Amino acid sequence: MNKRIWAILVATGASFIYGVNHTLAKGLMPDQIEAFGFVMLRVLGAAVIFWLISLFVKSEPIQRRDWSRIILCTVLGMFVNMLLFFKGLSLSTPINSSVIVTISPILVFILSAVLIREKITWLKASGAVLGLVGALMLVIFSTVSTADAPNIPLGNAMIIVNALSYGLYLIVVRPLTARYSSITLLKWFFLIAVIINFPIGIREFTDVEWASLPFSAIWRMGFVVLGTTVLTYLLNIYALKELSASTIGVFVYLQPLIAIAFAIISGADQLNFIKVIAGILVFVGVFMVSRKRARKRENS
Repeated sequence: MNKRIWAILVATGASFIYGVNHTLAKGLMPDQIEAFGFVMLRVLGAAVIFWLISLFVKSEPIQRRDWSRIILCTVLGMFVNMLLFFKGLSLSTPINSSVIVTISPILVFILSAVLIREKITWLKASGAVLGLVGALMLVIFSTVSTADAPNIPLGNAMIIVNALSYGLYLIVVRPLTARYSSITLLKWFFLIAVIINFPIGIREFTDVEWASLPFSAIWRMGFVVLGTTVLTYLLNIYALKELSASTIGVFVYLQPLIAIAFAIISGADQLNFIKVIAGILVFVGVFMVSRKRARKRENS
C-alpha cells in the first residue's frame, strides 16, 4: 500500500479513537469511576507505558533550565487539561464535549496572537469569533441537566477552559520539542503528572471496586489509557512522517463527526437544534482560523 494512503488511514484511526473516547469515557462516570480517579488512572497508566518504552530508546538528560518549563507543561497538559475535561465530560454530554474541544486551534491562535505576537488577519479573527460564539452557545443555551448529565452548562464551561489550558500547553511545549525526543518528554510529563494529580485523584482512584469491575468497564478503561493516551500519539507521529502538519490538522474535523455518530448510534446522546447550529459555527470558525495557516505551511 502507498505510504501516503497508509498514513491517511493511520490519522483517520487516531481521529476515530478520539471520537469514540467521548462516549466510552462518559459511560464509565460516575458509576464505575469518578472523574478525578479516572485522570489518576490515565496518567499512571501512561507513565508506566512511556517509561517502559523509554527503556528501548536512547536516554536523554534534561537540562536544568528546562525543568521549570517541563513542570509548567505538565500542569497545563496533564493536570488542568485532563481534570477539567473528565470532570466536564461527567457533567455534560459526549456531543457537547466533542464539539467544544475542536475550538483548540482557535484558542491556540488567540493565545499566540497575545503571547508571541502572531499576525492577526480578518479571516482568522472572524473565524475565532464564530468558533467562540458556537462554543458559548452550548454553555448558555444547552439543557441544564439530563439523567446522566447533571450540570451541562458547567460541564461545557469546564471543557472550554480545558481547551484553553491545552492551547497554552501547545505553545509552552514547542521549544522543548526541538531539544528532546517525544518519548523523553512524555515519560517525564506523565511521571510528574502522577505526582501532582495524586492528592486530588487518589481517593476516587482507591474508591473504585477494582476486583468487582465488569469486563465492559475494564476494556473501556484500557481503551482510554492505551488508545486515547498512548496509541493516538504514536499513530500521529507515524502519520507526520508522511503527511504535512497542516494535512494532519484537517483531521480535527473528523473527531466530532465520529463522536456524534457514535454517541447517537450507541444511544448515549442525541442531536438538537442548538447543537447543530453551535457545531456549524465551531467547524466554520476552526476552518477559517486554520485554513490560511495551512496554506502558509504548505508553501514554506
